[in-house]
Amino acid sequence: GLGMVYFHYNAFQWAIKAFQEVLYIDPSFSRAKEIHLRLGLMFKVNTDYESSLKRYRAAKEAYESLLQTENLPAQVKATTLQQLGWMHHTVEQLGDRANKDSYAIQCLQKSLEADPNSGQSWYFLGRCYSSIGKVQDAFVSYRQSIDKSEASADTWCSIGVLYQQQNQPMDALQAYICAVQLDHGHAAAWMDLGTLYESCSQPHDAIKCYINAMRSKACSNATALTQRIKCLQVRRGGRLGRELLDQLRSNRASLKPLQLQMLEQLEAQLNLMQQHQQQVRAHGLQKGSAPHWAGPNGDGSLSSSGGSTHPLSHPQTPHNQVGHSATPSPRQQALNHLPSPPSPPPHSATSGGAPGTPATKESTPLGNGPAATATKGPGETTANSTATAVEGLSNHVQSAAGDGGTSNRSPHHSSDNPKGGDHTPTTHTPTTSAPHKKINNIHPAVSSAASSPISAISTPSPKSTEPGQSTGPHGLNSPSTTTAALSSAGPATVVNGNGKGGISEDSQSPLKADPPATCRRPTPPHARTPPSSSSSVSIYPSSTDVLKACRNLGKNGLSSSSILLDKCPPPRLPPPPSPVLPKDKLNPPTPSIYLENKRDAFFPPLHQFCTNPSNPVTVIRGLAGALKLDLGLFSTKTLVEANPDHLVECRTQLSQPADENWDLSGTKKMWRCESGRAHTTIAKYAQYQAASFQESLRENVARGPLKHIKFGTNIDVSDERKWKLQLQELSKLPAFARVVSAGNLLSHVGHTILGMNTVQLYMKVPGSRIPGHQEHNNFCSVNINIGPGDCEWFAVPEPYWGVMSNFCEKNNINFLMGSWWPNLEDLYEADVPVYRFIQRPGDLVWLNTGTVHWVQAIGWCNNIAWNVGPLSAHQYKLAVERYEWNKLQSVKSHVPMVHLSWNMARNIKVSDHKLFQMIKYCLLRTLKQCQSVKEALAAAGKETVLQGRNRDEPAHYCTICEVEVFNLLFVRSELLSRKQKQYVVHCQDCARKGSAELDNFVVVEKHRMDDLMQVYDQFTLAPLHSSSS
Repeated sequence: GLGMVYFHYNAFQWAIKAFQEVLYIDPSFSRAKEIHLRLGLMFKVNTDYESSLKRYRAAKEAYESLLQTENLPAQVKATTLQQLGWMHHTVEQLGDRANKDSYAIQCLQKSLEADPNSGQSWYFLGRCYSSIGKVQDAFVSYRQSIDKSEASADTWCSIGVLYQQQNQPMDALQAYICAVQLDHGHAAAWMDLGTLYESCSQPHDAIKCYINAMRSKACSNATALTQRIKCLQVRRGGRLGRELLDQLRSNRASLKPLQLQMLEQLEAQLNLMQQHQQQVRAHGLQKGSAPHWAGPNGDGSLSSSGGSTHPLSHPQTPHNQVGHSATPSPRQQALNHLPSPPSPPPHSATSGGAPGTPATKESTPLGNGPAATATKGPGETTANSTATAVEGLSNHVQSAAGDGGTSNRSPHHSSDNPKGGDHTPTTHTPTTSAPHKKINNIHPAVSSAASSPISAISTPSPKSTEPGQSTGPHGLNSPSTTTAALSSAGPATVVNGNGKGGISEDSQSPLKADPPATCRRPTPPHARTPPSSSSSVSIYPSSTDVLKACRNLGKNGLSSSSILLDKCPPPRLPPPPSPVLPKDKLNPPTPSIYLENKRDAFFPPLHQFCTNPSNPVTVIRGLAGALKLDLGLFSTKTLVEANPDHLVECRTQLSQPADENWDLSGTKKMWRCESGRAHTTIAKYAQYQAASFQESLRENVARGPLKHIKFGTNIDVSDERKWKLQLQELSKLPAFARVVSAGNLLSHVGHTILGMNTVQLYMKVPGSRIPGHQEHNNFCSVNINIGPGDCEWFAVPEPYWGVMSNFCEKNNINFLMGSWWPNLEDLYEADVPVYRFIQRPGDLVWLNTGTVHWVQAIGWCNNIAWNVGPLSAHQYKLAVERYEWNKLQSVKSHVPMVHLSWNMARNIKVSDHKLFQMIKYCLLRTLKQCQSVKEALAAAGKETVLQGRNRDEPAHYCTICEVEVFNLLFVRSELLSRKQKQYVVHCQDCARKGSAELDNFVVVEKHRMDDLMQVYDQFTLAPLHSSSS
């Protein structure tokens, strides 16, 4: 309900959050398909097309599966077909235009067979016919819509568009008048009426219409209209001025000094007007626009912002611009796409903004006035000639304005002073002067001080960040003690940070060892409250007691899904850390450690310093020399000799300064960092790399416009048969930084995760960019620069990731999946500290858990990188939190944390009490879930098929929603019978959406319950002196 309110008032950011939380809490929610449809629409408006497509597909599959239900009530069937048809018509991503429109018309026709009296379905059918040029069919559908339901401003506006396209201005005029009489705040009708007046050379009346459109709450792009009004006013005043100017110029010789001065002023004004008109044309404000289609909410299509072409514009009619785009504004476009299946209440316009949303504007049904004359079909002539129609236009617009409550004011006053006076449109829509403020006040996320994501499989008690612990005899808790400890033992720690915004090469972390209290995640609610029925299962009893207690909980009325959450709220973004850092602390020096020999590299405090949460990033300088690493094995020359045809992902990017990010025109700074994707080979990219270097030698010092470059990225070097020498060389690294080690969580996943527990290679030219991101599931990262050139790094501590996510949201970019390059000025203004440093050849950069970072190459170089998971409570907790946040955002987690947790319980002795609690709690929840699902299947007479795991078999994810599916896999029976090597897996919720009784599914069991119970029982807290690995 809260999400629907936000959606209705176009508060899309809040609506998205509310809808995502609904699906997180209950993926099988009865109206989930409507949520997917709205999410798809809002993501599309926000230009997040990948997320939008995923939601639309989910909605499409849900609607189609609903139609397969036997004995479906006629009204439900009609509404479902209506939604499905309208969705296919408006969503570009669902196929090519011809097939989509054909399918949409079929769905709407079937919907009308089930419910012939649905005015909304008739209206949508008219829109579909109009878009493919079937004008007569469209008109018949619109007429049926008016007959079957109360008069709708949307329908009359669309009829006006048809008439205008057929060059019948008088009929179009009467239809638009009907629309604005029914809904005086109908922005689309006012704009179309203004366009009509312009086409009939009546700029004075067009200005009045545009002013009325600007007054409408549905008009979200008043800027373009204001420019259009100015342009029309300039044209009107220009004619009189030119006549006087010509007269003065012809008599220049006989003019007196005062008259000469007037002539010069007029000429100067004329030059200014001409410059203004050129600027207006540059913004696309040209005369002669196509009409605006009305949306189902009476929303217009005015927008200067980008976006896709309006889905219901006439495909065969060229549209010229009139000072505004024919594309709906994002807010209007959203309501434009969504119908309202329920029958509208009596005496209300069929607004149909969203399924289940009642109309909000009362209508005034017309009698036999203009409505009766406007219902002739296109092509039919009216009694009035076109000339008569043009002459009578001004009278009609004044009467329409009068109907809106402006009859007591002169038309001149209305047009020249749109903001003055006391005029307000007479609508019954609830008025909110500052809707966003009101919405913020009632949203629980804003009033809550504790905003950390609390995962569904997190421990009930540990804090999110470990307090600064003593890290051995030297106590690596603060930069000063660290420096003393490392320097006394051998490695030379050099501090050379200026802290003035410049690039710091060698420095220490200024952060304290203990993170600020506000940066720590709050203890989950169930850890602070007395045990209740849902949390009464201790994590210490045996598995038999656990399952017995879980059965009792189920009998007490708790569902299998609710206990998974254990009364935890859905994850939330963390608030900005406090206290706020002073401005002189926003360029902290980067911790840098110099190594002189192998002993320094294997010195234990080095590992402890790097993994200390107070150090977001550490540069280990001179590593290659200290360990005698042969970096030449990763040079371009050696790579070409070893595997010239190896695949390379190639990104085309814009070359620009590292601390700036411009649009393609080079005129505007922005966060979005786009790059085209293609593929090549190592040999071909090596040629490009060499040619780029040679070209730079010939270039002049003066830099020209921004140019495009190519960046070779994500090159997989995991195959030991191809890259044996390279991978052997990396075994010289200290254990904590190796690709594979017993203390690396990713080594216990049990299968390959490309780029995470395998090595990836990057081949760069100057300007190559890795956009801003956090590593998958917040794991640590190791990056070594092969050289010969340098790289520049930017890093932001993990506690600020919520601030970074909010910046991405403001810029309509998906924080997790989008490509973005932060504007440093924005970050400093928001008091976000940024580490900035140079990585030279042979330097290793250690990115700590959850650090946000972005990188740009300064010279020609190659880099190698992989991820590492330290065996610590801090790493595990942040990985689980991101796992749950990904679930909320419908993003696939690359690390299957449930699968990993069970493998850790099998393979590792854990002595850290916090880490043990979190892992044990995860085992408890998943064990309980497996038991609950098996009991539900048994009660339904559904048996499971045991198929044990194969060696190196990857974890399984749902094909539809991409959540991890552990142990019990729902597989379609026809696919399983083919004995494919890899299953097409569904989670239980998605499987039941396809078939409520799971008729077409086989449930594959990968682990015996006895085996899981044994692992659970044998996973106990190890003594402190026991090795953690």
